[in-house]
Amino acid sequence: QVQLVESGGGSVQAGGSLRLVCAASPYSDRSLCMGWFRQAPGKEREVVATIDSDGTTTYADSVKGRFTISRDNLKDILYLQMNNLKSEDTAIYYCATGVFGRACSLVGDEYNFFGQGTQVTVSS
Repeated sequence: QVQLVESGGGSVQAGGSLRLVCAASPYSDRSLCMGWFRQAPGKEREVVATIDSDGTTTYADSVKGRFTISRDNLKDILYLQMNNLKSEDTAIYYCATGVFGRACSLVGDEYNFFGQGTQVTVSS
C-alpha cells in the first residue's frame, strides 16, 4: 500500500504562485503513474496533470503553460508548481498513484491511491 501526504497549499492572490508537494511512502514499483487532481466545491473531481515513470507529462487544458508537474523518483516525491494562479484554480488538490500498462490515465477512479488533499484558495 502506498501512502501519500500532500503539503504546500494555502491562500494567494490571483497571479501568485504555489508549489504543492506530495510525499509517497517508499514503493518498489517505479512504473507508477503519478498525478494531481482537484475538486472545487460543487464540482466533479478533475485531472490537473499526470507524469509517468519516464517523465512524460500531460496537462489539463486549463492549466497548460501555468502549471508544471515533476517527480523525484529517488526521494519518492511529486511536485506541482503552480504559477499565474486564477480564482478558478481554487480547489482541494490531491495527489494519486496508479499502475497502467499504457499512458497514465486521466480518470481519477482508475488510480489506486489518493492523499488526503491540500486546500488551494486564490482570491481575485
